[in-house]
Amino acid sequence: MKHILVLMGGESAEREVSIKTGMEVSKSLKNLGFKVTEFDPYEKQLFEIQNISPDIVFNALHGRFGEDGFIQGLLELYKIPYTHSGVLASSLAMNKVYSKKIFESVGINCTIGDVYILDDFFHSEIMNYPYVIKPINEGSSVGVSIIFNKNDRDNFLKNIEWSFGNEILVEEYVPGKELTVAIYKDKAIGVTEIMYQSKVYDYNAKYKENFSKHFVPAKISEQKYNEAMSVGLKAHRSLGCRGITRADIRYDYESESGDLYLMELNTQPGLTPISLFPEIAEHAGITFDEIVDFLIEDAGCNK
Repeated sequence: MKHILVLMGGESAEREVSIKTGMEVSKSLKNLGFKVTEFDPYEKQLFEIQNISPDIVFNALHGRFGEDGFIQGLLELYKIPYTHSGVLASSLAMNKVYSKKIFESVGINCTIGDVYILDDFFHSEIMNYPYVIKPINEGSSVGVSIIFNKNDRDNFLKNIEWSFGNEILVEEYVPGKELTVAIYKDKAIGVTEIMYQSKVYDYNAKYKENFSKHFVPAKISEQKYNEAMSVGLKAHRSLGCRGITRADIRYDYESESGDLYLMELNTQPGLTPISLFPEIAEHAGITFDEIVDFLIEDAGCNK
């Protein structure tokens, strides 16, 4: 019987959703007949993973240190196979600046934006309204704000609690539909359209019940549906990802061009009861246990 260690929790801003993902994965692994050990780096020292000596680590950590190449590098040193993408792909996907450069280099449409020092942002108008503010290397829309006008900017500066370093990513705001594409076994398996009540598809809209509605499949034309699938798969391959990923896309359907804009690629999609990836997979006829079993089969080092 293979022994699987499930990494979950951690110290990132996404600790809560990571625990939920880890619990669902643990339940599935037990259903599949594996021996399971749950491991929270917030409560234990990472070197203890070596002492436990699992056959495979299922990485259910989200956010910094979990999906940015850090834990992947450590597991490579320990020579313990792990799920999801490797060191480089994870690091690149988590950094919105560098991943965008790669996406654009392979012909993927991305929003216009730049990185600014916080002081420059505080003391000057750097972009015409509306625009979006993001941390460079956080996931789950942590720290994201949309600035529609001067009043929004003043409120942001007045109430700022920025704990994401001395740099800030500022991008043009793209109106339209919020889409997400699931990649499984190196194929795009579906597109979801997301509607939400808040101004931005933030952490609450993603992970709190009744904060958003999901339409599977997305209510868009067949042409745009296929185009979104193509964008998601190209993004996945351009960074050298493995396992499963989720591509987040904005569809400016009211403009004359009707362009799609890739916002980011998530190498550790949430696997909670209300997460997008398992919802898309279910519509494609893929069960939760099948997702987890595939990730175990796909686990490795130096892949």
